[in-house]
Amino acid sequence: MDARQLEYFVAIVDHDGFGRAAQHLHIAQPSLSQSIANLERELGIPLFHRIGRGVVLSTAGRELIEPARQVLRDLRTARATMASAKGLRRGTVELVTMPSPGIEPLSALTRRFTRRFPGITIDASAAFTPGEVVDKVRQGVCELGLVGASGPVSAPGVDVLPLEEQPFVLVGGPDGEFPADDPISHAALACARMIVSPAGSLMRQVVDDLLAEGAEVQIVAEVAHRTSILPLVLQGVGLAVLPSAWAPLARRAGARTARLDPTAHLQIALLSRTAPLTPAAQAFLAVARTYTPIDHLNGPIDTGADQPG
Repeated sequence: MDARQLEYFVAIVDHDGFGRAAQHLHIAQPSLSQSIANLERELGIPLFHRIGRGVVLSTAGRELIEPARQVLRDLRTARATMASAKGLRRGTVELVTMPSPGIEPLSALTRRFTRRFPGITIDASAAFTPGEVVDKVRQGVCELGLVGASGPVSAPGVDVLPLEEQPFVLVGGPDGEFPADDPISHAALACARMIVSPAGSLMRQVVDDLLAEGAEVQIVAEVAHRTSILPLVLQGVGLAVLPSAWAPLARRAGARTARLDPTAHLQIALLSRTAPLTPAAQAFLAVARTYTPIDHLNGPIDTGADQPG
């Protein structure tokens, strides 16, 4: 068993089959198939079940995938560590983020980091639940993860750096009806037309709580893609409840924002692997430790100025 075979194995899993994996790896599919066949012969057990033209992981394959990711991650860490002996000039920070922390604090952290390390690339993939972020970090798919949850995140195999709490706020278009008060009471939202995310999200829970209190709000759109909510608000479709990280962007686009009273809070944290990190990830984590929470509704715009350390 060698690193190349493990890389091929992981690529087949991540790209849902031999064909897409071969395209991603820029090799011929027969060569990929032969390499996996050699690995299975060496291990003495099949890693995939062939079903028609597709494949699914065998029990042994499911057992191998996490150790394989760890081996490949550790090899990349070792190579990056050796390269860093010449100075942290190149590399990639691989992180996964949920939508709201992907607005802020990711923007501020990325601005600070790339100004300090202009040769390093931020590779940010998407996840939509805290559990997805934890799994991807713990399994070695990414080294770092930005998560937003209703309470503190704690999970075996990951370290947690709390960053800030974001209150949920009301966002409305520039021309439609919008309550005059700030903060806005739940009673002031009677008869409001609301754009919501699907059930299960904390954003949706705020609106569901209004309904449970007897508020006669009308859900006019339920949108799975949370990045579509603000454009719908700007088109006058309705109001929305969003974490305060969206407020600066919403105001720059012409929307109105106001606090809710009472409201829930989204707790933002940066997760990292407990295993050794690449120098680039270590540097990003160091920048994150200097992050100072701001009031996204009324606070100053983060200039991203370098800080010591």
